[in-house]
Amino acid sequence: MSLSFTGDFPATRLRRTRLEPWSRALVAETRLHASDLILPLFVQEGENCTPVPTLPGVSRLPLKAAVETAQKAHDAGIPAVALFPVVPPDRKTPHGEEALNADNLICRAISTIKLRVPGLGVIADVALDPYTTHGHDGILSEAGHVDNDATVELLCRQALVQARAGCDVIAPSDMMDGRIRAIRAALEEAGFHHTLLLAYAAKYASGFYGPFRDAVGSAQSRPVDKRGYQLDAANSNEALREAALDVAEGADMLMVKPALPYLDILHRLSAAFPLPVLAYQVSGEYAMLHAAGATGALDGKEALLESLLCIKRAGARAIFTYAALEAAAAL
Repeated sequence: MSLSFTGDFPATRLRRTRLEPWSRALVAETRLHASDLILPLFVQEGENCTPVPTLPGVSRLPLKAAVETAQKAHDAGIPAVALFPVVPPDRKTPHGEEALNADNLICRAISTIKLRVPGLGVIADVALDPYTTHGHDGILSEAGHVDNDATVELLCRQALVQARAGCDVIAPSDMMDGRIRAIRAALEEAGFHHTLLLAYAAKYASGFYGPFRDAVGSAQSRPVDKRGYQLDAANSNEALREAALDVAEGADMLMVKPALPYLDILHRLSAAFPLPVLAYQVSGEYAMLHAAGATGALDGKEALLESLLCIKRAGARAIFTYAALEAAAAL
């Protein structure tokens, strides 16, 4: 974008359009709507809701409460929910076989929400970390590294299980090489031609994921080092290469995660590719905003809406946020 303005003060006063609320609304370049938001839900077995201590206002929900919350989201104009399972420890294994169980928690949640809340999109995460005893997103080799190709094979099977349950959007968040092409091929072969594929194209190894890992129970006594497959925070061009591969392999949408610390990545991807680019305002971002608001350091609601608006301004077509219901009510 080139600028060649020739105006001069006092003929040009840029404050004129900023003076009144109506004129600010008239010339606003970016607008935030409830339809821009996606609500992540943590689903657990049982009948009780369990608050997540590190995520104020967020709870692990039994299936009944998850359906009720999904209905609230739909009623608020939020177009989709993203489901994440809290897997009981006794169902976790080194290879995460519970992810392939057609009657597992996430599949039951998908089918129930699709039945009870028609018209609401359902997104499901494809990765093995909630299901593995070691907390990694894939199968570990004898050397202790994630085995890319063996993991991709299981991810394809996991995606098919979710698609059969009625999932609208398969969202691989694992960052394995080649998994988008493999999953797209598996979906096509099985007849799921209209199932969308949201590729976590630029998922960075980040310190902002801590509360999420607490919520799904994948946190370990020693932090799991995922830098061997998630992107390095120092790199920007690499994110474009990842996204280009995912586009070529059949992705329908791309994801940048986290959001606020990576607005430059979000902007670059949205400018470079014609696909919709989404962003995930992750658990650490959400928790920081709430903590600062709780202490009075800032106006929590104002800062939340500003952060979401800025994420959209940077190029996000939609935003995953734990504050989706709160933001939709404020909007």
